[in-house]
Amino acid sequence: MNIERLKEIREDRDFKQSDIAKILKISQAQYSRCEMGINLISLEKLNKLADFYNVSIDYLVGRTDERKPYPKIKK
Repeated sequence: MNIERLKEIREDRDFKQSDIAKILKISQAQYSRCEMGINLISLEKLNKLADFYNVSIDYLVGRTDERKPYPKIKK
């Protein structure tokens, strides 16, 4: 997990930890521990963050520097 990326993308968009914590329905303290690498973020929450920031999960976790999200699967 690229914990620096979580903080970087949040700060680039002028959000506070408490703003992101509300989106994820967790406390600010829990989110802070995620940014510090103490707590892991579930796949469900990573999906929410990727959708919110309009990036891929691979970008959030540092597997790529390409921000563009993947096309959605049509059901």
